[in-house]
Amino acid sequence: MERIFSGMRPTGSLHIGHLSVLLNWIALQDEYECFYGIVDWHALTTGYEDRLNLPALIKDMALDWLSVGLDPAKCSILVQSQVKEHAELHLLFSMITPLSWLERVPTYKDQLQQLGKAGGKDLSTYGFLGYPLLQAADILVYKANAVPVGEDQLPHIELCREVARRFNYMYGPVFPEPRSLVGKVPLLPGVDGRKMSKSYNNAISLTASTDEIAKQVQQMITDPARLRKDDPGHPEVCIVYKFHETYTPEVAEVENNCRGGKIGCVACKRHLAANLDKLLAPFRERRAQWEEPGKVEQVLQDGVERAREVVTVTMKEVRSLMGL
Repeated sequence: MERIFSGMRPTGSLHIGHLSVLLNWIALQDEYECFYGIVDWHALTTGYEDRLNLPALIKDMALDWLSVGLDPAKCSILVQSQVKEHAELHLLFSMITPLSWLERVPTYKDQLQQLGKAGGKDLSTYGFLGYPLLQAADILVYKANAVPVGEDQLPHIELCREVARRFNYMYGPVFPEPRSLVGKVPLLPGVDGRKMSKSYNNAISLTASTDEIAKQVQQMITDPARLRKDDPGHPEVCIVYKFHETYTPEVAEVENNCRGGKIGCVACKRHLAANLDKLLAPFRERRAQWEEPGKVEQVLQDGVERAREVVTVTMKEVRSLMGL
């Protein structure tokens, strides 16, 4: 089987906007040998001043993953900082990677503007500049053949491929050049129309209860031109409808009823809330099972052990070729 590596930063509870990524991971675990990393070192690239409670955040993220349906019998779930070979390969890559390669990564400039100048964070650190290189090490230490990503991450995968080519040219053929598996990720707004984010308090958590879902959906902005429930609606401008497009099988009926003034916004929101609750209910039940003492910790320990079986072989080969 071909191999995959992908990861997420443990910076807070996951919300429904992350669900499409996780469902894609679940599908891939039946087709590939998958390593999924909770990349806590990456959380420090922008959060080193935030005093993050990483142990709690890591466990919470693992619970989110397991509750959605990642199966530790089919994939390896690991904590990045517990597999030190990630850091060693990153260090060795930093010796051969031109500085200009890192400075030209589009997300570096974007986040420097958004989080640095606009957000007030001090991002003048090597950790922030070099995080795409650490990403490359995360991937290549497993000799991953493919990486599931969104379109915004494509420049990072291209950098990873360039680093692999450079190492292979300088020392010998070790690393595959991983290809991007670009998934279709619906761009769901938050309940207030802004980007969905826990920090904006506009996200529906994967752990949301029935009442919490109803409350969040009730806050969603609908068609401002619709004053009465029998007025014709314009679903293309309605946040509720954007969620219906993703999570309501009978979305054509919803659209027709809205445009024809056959359903009011309150009833339409109740319909959406019921569908979202139906979607998240199995996750809540599965999460309760994984919250039993020691179960998550055992999953993470097993994942680290399986990861080490792979990365120790890679690093032995790397050290030998580099004369270390």
